[in-house]
Amino acid sequence: MRNELSVPLTVLALLALAACGSGSSEDGSDSGSGSAKAAGAPDLPLTGVHWSFDSITVDGKKTTAPAGAHVEITEKGRAQGSYGCNRFGATAKLDGDTVTLGPSEMHLVGCGPETDRFETNAQRVFTGRLKAQLAGKKLTLTTAGGDTVALTSQDPAPLIGTTWTVDSLLTGDVAESLPAGTEKSAHLTFTKDGKVRGNLGCNNFSAPAKVTGSKITLGRITATRMMCAGTAGQVEAHLLAVLDKEVTYHLLHRGLTLTGPADKRLSAVADR
Repeated sequence: MRNELSVPLTVLALLALAACGSGSSEDGSDSGSGSAKAAGAPDLPLTGVHWSFDSITVDGKKTTAPAGAHVEITEKGRAQGSYGCNRFGATAKLDGDTVTLGPSEMHLVGCGPETDRFETNAQRVFTGRLKAQLAGKKLTLTTAGGDTVALTSQDPAPLIGTTWTVDSLLTGDVAESLPAGTEKSAHLTFTKDGKVRGNLGCNNFSAPAKVTGSKITLGRITATRMMCAGTAGQVEAHLLAVLDKEVTYHLLHRGLTLTGPADKRLSAVADR
């Protein structure tokens, strides 16, 4: 007696369809057009670049970015920087011409009305799925609703010849933004002829400055003699405490930190 194997017709039909759709040629190669996912467009070159915020436009109204507002997208999937006062960080994913940002983690301190307005708009717009358009050094990120973030790539700034605008005062681990009304007032420039000159937040000043390695040795400071009361006087007193004989400097792209005696420090950003 012969044994017979009974296979349902539906199974045979499915096997036949699978064989026809495999797209395999006689030599075993895969010739099916649907078997491989089409390669997407390459990611835009946005990582490892220091992007300075230019402005943010929300509901058709543009807000100019404060000095020092910047972001860098790292190859490890992070967007980190400063909105001009508060520092922030977020996850970042690139997919062709799309940037997807997670919710921002921020240090929250009051920064003055104009900076606070920009930071509020930045938190609203610089998040989620953004379409990127790159033209030379200019980058525009656009939300699904049409709001935009305008940025410009910035080259590293040298210590010598750059105008550094003081944006925060530090003592130990405590950092404070410049008091309202004194923003952008204090600045300094190290010159090729071995001097530093600028403004202390109230009075103009100059002094000999010799750069050796990571140290700057300062000579006697000469300054104008305006009376500097209130917050301007506080800024000036802090800067004079930092710029006392010898300071250590640290450059990070377009940021500068000077550390003087008693752990008095200032941070400054390069003018655009």
